[in-house]
Amino acid sequence: MAVPEAVAGLAAIPGVRTAAQLGEPTADTSTSAGSLPVASALAGLLPGGLRRGSAVSVGGSTALVLALLAEATCEGSWAAITGMPEVGVVAAAELGVDLDRLALVPNPGAELVAVVSALIDGFDLVVLGPAVVRGVQPQLARRLAGRLRNRGAVLVAAGPWPGADLELRVSKRRWRGLTDDGFGHLESCDVVATSRGRGAAVRPRSVELRLPGPGGAVAAVEASAGRALAEVAG
Repeated sequence: MAVPEAVAGLAAIPGVRTAAQLGEPTADTSTSAGSLPVASALAGLLPGGLRRGSAVSVGGSTALVLALLAEATCEGSWAAITGMPEVGVVAAAELGVDLDRLALVPNPGAELVAVVSALIDGFDLVVLGPAVVRGVQPQLARRLAGRLRNRGAVLVAAGPWPGADLELRVSKRRWRGLTDDGFGHLESCDVVATSRGRGAAVRPRSVELRLPGPGGAVAAVEASAGRALAEVAG
């Protein structure tokens, strides 16, 4: 598909504006805030939410990537995911993402810069999949960082991102619901999530999460929760 056709298709999505339209007033003023909200369970990692104009790197968990979109989309923001053809919309919905405000671009094609730039222009949150992230050089990352600041969007990279404002990592993954001999049904997954960034976020923060929780959505692990967990690789 040619770039003009791809951009026209994106612009046809309700709520998406072109760069030329960004200066026009809109009835929805919620997008003018300095940050986008996150689920309460993630407040320990992101006390101020997702700062507009920033790039966030997420490592070790597609579920955390989707969980970052949940609260913002439910509050009226638009999100787009590109370069993640395997992403599960059922999982996204269970994690709380409003699918009516989510656009999927499975493969950005050869015109990566044009597609990502168009998404940044029109969406509040833009997620780049691992294959896309691996192909981004520091020079391009700096160009996109400038565009993010100008448009007030948030970029979420599923992998290492040159010059990321915030890095989120998931480790110590342990599943609940299995017996010691491996029988049972997986119910939820306990993880340790850590954030580290620039400025006020330079000091690492770590929280224990259920990702996913018993109902699918991310949840905080209570201090009194038991530790009889069965560890599963992956």
